[in-house]
Amino acid sequence: MKQITTDIQSPADFTERFINQTNHPVFLTGKAGTGKTTLLKKIIDSTHKNTVVVAPTGIAALNAGGVTIHSFFQMPFAAFIPELGQPPFVGQRTQFNTKTTLQQHFNMNKKKRSIFLKLELLIIDEVSMLRSDLLDAMDFMLRKIRRNDTPYGGVQVLFIGDLMQLPPIVKREEKAELDKYYKGSFFFHAKVIQEYPPLYIELEKIYRQNDPDFIEVLNNLRNNHISPENVELLNQYVKPNFDATEHEGFITLTTHNAKADEINDKALRALPGKTTKYDAVVTKKFPEYIYPIPKTMELKVGAQVMFIKNDMSHEKRYYNGKIGRVTALYPDEIKVLFPDENLTISVEQYEWENVKFSLDPKSGEIKEEVVGTFVHFPLKLAWAITVHKSQGLTFEKAVLDLSKVFAPGQAYVGLSRLVSLKGLVLTSPIQLNGLRNDQHVVNYAKNKADRDLLSRKLELGTITYLQNRLTKTFNWDAMVSRWLSLEAAHKTAGPRSEMAKNKVWFEEQINALMGTLEPSKKFRSQLIRICQPDNLDIDLLYERYEAAYNYFIKILEPVFRSNIKKLLLLGKKSNVKQYVEDLGELDDLLTETILELKKSRKLIQNLYNGKELSKENVWDDQIRNFKIAKVQVVKNEIMRENPMIGELQDFVSEKTAAKKKEKSKKPKVSTFEKTLELFEKGNTVQEIADARVLKEETIYNHLGRLIKDEKIELDEVLDQEKIAILKDKLGDEIEGSLTEAKAAVGKAITWNELKVYHNSLLK
Repeated sequence: MKQITTDIQSPADFTERFINQTNHPVFLTGKAGTGKTTLLKKIIDSTHKNTVVVAPTGIAALNAGGVTIHSFFQMPFAAFIPELGQPPFVGQRTQFNTKTTLQQHFNMNKKKRSIFLKLELLIIDEVSMLRSDLLDAMDFMLRKIRRNDTPYGGVQVLFIGDLMQLPPIVKREEKAELDKYYKGSFFFHAKVIQEYPPLYIELEKIYRQNDPDFIEVLNNLRNNHISPENVELLNQYVKPNFDATEHEGFITLTTHNAKADEINDKALRALPGKTTKYDAVVTKKFPEYIYPIPKTMELKVGAQVMFIKNDMSHEKRYYNGKIGRVTALYPDEIKVLFPDENLTISVEQYEWENVKFSLDPKSGEIKEEVVGTFVHFPLKLAWAITVHKSQGLTFEKAVLDLSKVFAPGQAYVGLSRLVSLKGLVLTSPIQLNGLRNDQHVVNYAKNKADRDLLSRKLELGTITYLQNRLTKTFNWDAMVSRWLSLEAAHKTAGPRSEMAKNKVWFEEQINALMGTLEPSKKFRSQLIRICQPDNLDIDLLYERYEAAYNYFIKILEPVFRSNIKKLLLLGKKSNVKQYVEDLGELDDLLTETILELKKSRKLIQNLYNGKELSKENVWDDQIRNFKIAKVQVVKNEIMRENPMIGELQDFVSEKTAAKKKEKSKKPKVSTFEKTLELFEKGNTVQEIADARVLKEETIYNHLGRLIKDEKIELDEVLDQEKIAILKDKLGDEIEGSLTEAKAAVGKAITWNELKVYHNSLLK
């Protein structure tokens, strides 16, 4: 008898499996540099579940590829009191909501509500900043919108973050009221967490540091076990008169924005020469509050800068936090030197995407939709930065000013940005009493699951998930009830109406559907008996599911096709709009029922064959394009029966209309690959720019990178005449700057064409 494997590998691999095989909430944490962000992106790309990513702030949401909590839930910015009634009044500047008043904000349209109903996995990133009352407000809304009074309305929640980092912000006026309901402000103080605690999983392998002494200090600091010996070790790096601006590659980490701005402004002004300004290109919806960097960037030659993104190319020339020095500034080009490597690179612009989530009704998938972009050089001045803004960054050398630490965890965040102690400089000696982390957080860390618990949770969680999912899959009573509600209208319809003419046909469909209710009820009971903890027989489950699927699909699909046929034929008639809408609603419900059968079948097949429950293994073209394909089959059938019928008006509404042939959804591709896909289809630069809502200059930059990466050839972008001019004037190597090269080629060659040619020489 086959068993579901529950072997524990790495915490990262386990987390991915646990998310895909259970419905239990998870708290994924880990020290700085353990790869939380990498795992987040992997889960988003690989999970078969309908997923939405949210974060407490706009910048955090942008970095995670999601949206803010308040925008997704359409919640006002107000504290939440977890009970009914009217909120207290404590002043005009501090607002509260209760369950009663929060319901007044439930004004979601049908499309937004459908996303909540289809949601299976909610990922909350940077959870250290998530307040307990906000999480309870989210839980309340999920239960209400989904009409499901289980925690989170039955949605699985993945919390990601390091609680030793940025804590939640609670105003003093709010705290006085919230303390009546909560023991603290962290997310784990929420009432829903007490009701349904998440599985605590910690990533332990540190990728940022490898110095055992430094790792020990960070671990002790994290756990409030910092020793006098640890402090003595750190204080060996105190250099009170050290001026970071006079030492190559050092960045000062300070606790306040004003101090960081002052250091950067002063250092920039001290450099000789003129300031050059660069402006971001912002398209469509990209609100200012989520700008990753200021829209206008001011630089001088000699400025110390930091990259705020990883290099997406195979060369990996820079990473998030790598520091260099500006060596040349041109209208369309910035050159940065990495002194330790004696390497100078030409910085390319980066494209940030603002997304929203939408539902594809034909497949039931929640998909990301880009609604705006922000294109800029991924740089910022780097003589100083706040500890707050350094989260996620990695530094080789840093000066830490920890004399005014004002929040627990700030010392840990600042120190953990460094790769090793060799690059550390402290402006003043540190004291033991300034290094403590929040004791609530330290205590909560004791909930970390051990390997035995993880294994048991995976086994039980998988069986529970299967039992609940399959029971839901074979319960289509609500769908049949909606069909029955339209039966009475057919019986009482006027004799000349379209409904009356179709009364016999509709009764046939009802009878077929009614005949499935009792067998489906019996099979649900059988599923519960098969899916028992410590006694799951995957062979038997596979065998019974296949038999049930084949039995029910032979009844449901003919009704589905018959209803499609009726809708297509009604499209040739007038004065039937309401009837078409009613049958269209029944079609949507029946489509969803059949797709659930097919998706659950894929789940069982993968478990039976020992495969992962990933997006790649669960979703396929047959499921995604099921409805579109069936509509076409029925159209062809009608045309064979009546060749003279003419063009059939597609009953599929705008929301479900799609291309006849849609490629399988792939993991999120880079901006360069998106441009490559359009380019390979024969689109011009202007057409690609229009389609992607970007400037032509940006598309040329993409094409230059693609040439350098040997994805396309130079002669595919530039004609032979221009290539000949460039080779004649510049040869096979551009000496000096691009500005000098532009002067050499003259007006015959544009800036964009020159940069493309330059990239071709770097292959």
